[in-house]
Amino acid sequence: MIKLIVTDLDGTLLDSNKNIHPGFWALHKKMTDKGILFSVASGRQLFNLEETFYPIAHNTLFIAENGTYVSFRGRDLHVNPMDFNATIEFIKIARKIIGIGLVLCCKNAAYIESRDQRFVAEVNKYYSKVVFLDDLTQANDTVLKLALFDFADAEINIYPHFRQFENQYKVVVSGRQWMDISHISANKGSALEKIQKELGFNRDEIMAFGDFLNDYEMMELAGYSFAMKNAHPEIIKVSRFVTEYDNDNNGVVETIEKVCFT
Repeated sequence: MIKLIVTDLDGTLLDSNKNIHPGFWALHKKMTDKGILFSVASGRQLFNLEETFYPIAHNTLFIAENGTYVSFRGRDLHVNPMDFNATIEFIKIARKIIGIGLVLCCKNAAYIESRDQRFVAEVNKYYSKVVFLDDLTQANDTVLKLALFDFADAEINIYPHFRQFENQYKVVVSGRQWMDISHISANKGSALEKIQKELGFNRDEIMAFGDFLNDYEMMELAGYSFAMKNAHPEIIKVSRFVTEYDNDNNGVVETIEKVCFT
């Protein structure tokens, strides 16, 4: 029996316009009535997730910042910070790459240096609490991850500059335009393992949905892992199932309805 349903947001539960299908809210009530806990696992900031799911935030398990920060009912279940000195070195390398934007993702806020309006507009989609700094290396906060943004293609334009650090840090392309660097053990799968131990779930009671490379470990762990029809080929390969519909056709909700309520 499914007891925990975990879903990524962008490219998964959300459509291409960043909207949640209206049918989700009625489905959430059905899940709650059946005793199924709902969880969101995203690269987004915790404040943004709580804002997006405000009507049900009190009953939602949040896996934020790609698994570095887990919160449930106002209580921190897991925090996996990144070494600040290493972060400073990555910031220095990133500043040499033309045309990219940096977000220092911390526990209390997301910090940015650039005031480019196009970049700020992108940041505001995923981070609700944003603070401008003249120098990111002067931030005084617990670092969760460093997010790097490229308007064209992060996998092509950013990832090659940081591939060499993959043995010491988690370097992952988290979307077409985003790449994240965090603690080597930080990912949605390791966060889900912590949740299993804390709340007493086993993997065969977990259903998970994802679409991109930052979902990989989560899809490995969940007993019922569903790659979105629109997912990255590597996510389709590692998942046990593929949804019939993509994120623009309500694939997550339709799959949950079919598997859990028919």
